[in-house]
Amino acid sequence: MGIRKRVYRLYRRFMLDHFHSRLVEREWLKWKGYPIDWDRPRDINEKIQWLMCFSDTSLWSLCADKYRVREYVGSKGLANILVPLYGVWRTAEEVDFDSLPDRFVIKCNHDSGSCHIIDKSVGFDPDAVRADLARRLKVKYGYAHGEMYYNRISPCVIAEERLDSGDGRALVDYKIWCFDGKPYSVWACYDRTSDGTFVNIYDLDWNVHPEASVFTEHYKDGKGKVPRPECLDEMLSAAAVLSEGFPEVRVDFYEVGGRLYFGELTFASLCGKMDFYTDDYLKELGNQCVLPPRKK
Repeated sequence: MGIRKRVYRLYRRFMLDHFHSRLVEREWLKWKGYPIDWDRPRDINEKIQWLMCFSDTSLWSLCADKYRVREYVGSKGLANILVPLYGVWRTAEEVDFDSLPDRFVIKCNHDSGSCHIIDKSVGFDPDAVRADLARRLKVKYGYAHGEMYYNRISPCVIAEERLDSGDGRALVDYKIWCFDGKPYSVWACYDRTSDGTFVNIYDLDWNVHPEASVFTEHYKDGKGKVPRPECLDEMLSAAAVLSEGFPEVRVDFYEVGGRLYFGELTFASLCGKMDFYTDDYLKELGNQCVLPPRKK
């Protein structure tokens, strides 16, 4: 890394630690071309930025932790929808691959993108997986995109059951937008690959709304092909329970063989810079989000 990049990285970390909102203002202006209005944030992106800068995000840290969120889900009486856990390790070197079943997923608890999907029958390189996890455990993920609540998570490695669609395709990811205990809409993503995913927004009666999306090469038009999930009612009920008390949060689920599984809680979707929804829909979501008093 060159000296200029190192200096900028140190500068950005300093700003995030001490002048978070000022850095957001600068980056927002560069991205959108107009200043963010902290006094009257309107769309959901603006309100996510406000919440990250001016609200208490201590519970976000617990619930963004892919390991400790299990405590939160269990405390809400929903331990039955958790994906089975195989192991937890504080370091990558401690991971005992021999103790794990033939198929599993392994990942860090404090970031995004560190998941390894393992099938021992087709082979994998344990040393390479360990090396990648060890590298990622050292990263302060909150600095990457300004989501500082991630920096309060104590890093570890977890292994869970590998959920399988049964047809070799990626599972449908049901992402439910919720506002203080009230589910509002479902963003369904399917056939996810490294090249992109097919997406659509559905209302709670499972009517598709393509007019609310901005489709790109990565976020492709799903053409309303995702059928209503068998456990939609259970999904919405669980989302309501898990989102209570949060001004906004996306509650993600999977369905396998008619059974519901919890995915994760997402508080800052695309770091509060979503460009895959139309401006009107971003404002519509923003209208559902009631901000708390500003943190002193």
